[in-house]
Amino acid sequence: MKPDPKIPYNALPKLPPQEEKYSSVGLWKQEAAARAAIAELKGMARIIPNQSILVNAIALQEAQDSSEVENIITTQDDLYRAVSMTGDKNSPHTKEVMNYREALFTGYSLIHDKGFLTVNDVIMLQEIIVKNNAGVRKMPGTALRNDRTGEVIYTPPDDKKTIEKLLDNLMIYFNRNDDDSLIKLAISHYQFESIHPFYDGNGRTGRILNVLYLILKGHLDIPVLYLSRYIIKHKNDYYRLLREVTFNGNWDEWILYILTGIESTSRETIDKIQNIKLLLDDTIQKVKDTSGNIYSKELVELLFENPYCKIEHLVSRLGVERKAASRYLKNLEEKGILNMLKIGRENIYINTELMKLLKV
Repeated sequence: MKPDPKIPYNALPKLPPQEEKYSSVGLWKQEAAARAAIAELKGMARIIPNQSILVNAIALQEAQDSSEVENIITTQDDLYRAVSMTGDKNSPHTKEVMNYREALFTGYSLIHDKGFLTVNDVIMLQEIIVKNNAGVRKMPGTALRNDRTGEVIYTPPDDKKTIEKLLDNLMIYFNRNDDDSLIKLAISHYQFESIHPFYDGNGRTGRILNVLYLILKGHLDIPVLYLSRYIIKHKNDYYRLLREVTFNGNWDEWILYILTGIESTSRETIDKIQNIKLLLDDTIQKVKDTSGNIYSKELVELLFENPYCKIEHLVSRLGVERKAASRYLKNLEEKGILNMLKIGRENIYINTELMKLLKV
């Protein structure tokens, strides 16, 4: 019997679903293609020895894209300014994106330190995203509606004990070490979005769980693959296929959508990493040629870790005095390697070529 979209889905089945519900040959072929692409991405990420360059750049792009799925729009320039600037003068949208970035890095640390995630960890990540501690939904009344018509298209479980049991079951399934398949990621993502355990921040929390799963299962070493941009490009299909699972039991199309997204996004990220490496090597050579007296590998890498760089970054990371740090940055500006932007009382030095690359 199909669930009624207007009635809370407290009968949402626990995981795992029966395997025969997703057994098409095409699905397993796409699983193999996605695994091959993400394995290539994992290897490609290692060509840049300083992994912080990739983590910072690609994670910030993901924070922007994931928030855009929720119609929280900000610019990449605003985000890099927010990372670099002191004080608390950011717009509300920029703050929300930065909260997402904080939650993403927190989740990565949890996986790295513990090797698993608990329900309480997931609650903590959501609290970082929304900056409140309302926790798991306790009150009925949550329903998902069509943005255009206002029609109720799905009502998630509304009984707190049911929600908690479903979350417990999900995290047991998520952490199980007998299956590292990407199909399991697609199933876990569907389940989390269907439980819809929080009043706010469900989508963003669910998208963080996707990349944490990839790291937990060894598909990636660092968080550099995100599906948010793919979801933005295919947003109607994303929501349509979630409903297809709920109301028609159509797992195959949903899983195929996620696997195709993983393969496609892996290929795009490989290209981006190759371009970052080329630009890094070119910048190293350019600094050697034009500013050899101040050149160091650590200095150039810092300009890639922090495309909006300031004196304090050099003082902290390179252990130089402020006068020397200021001199280095001004020298690189004069040679056309950086552009200086004055914001309030601070001078920010922008790695313009990297910013152009990251915006693609």
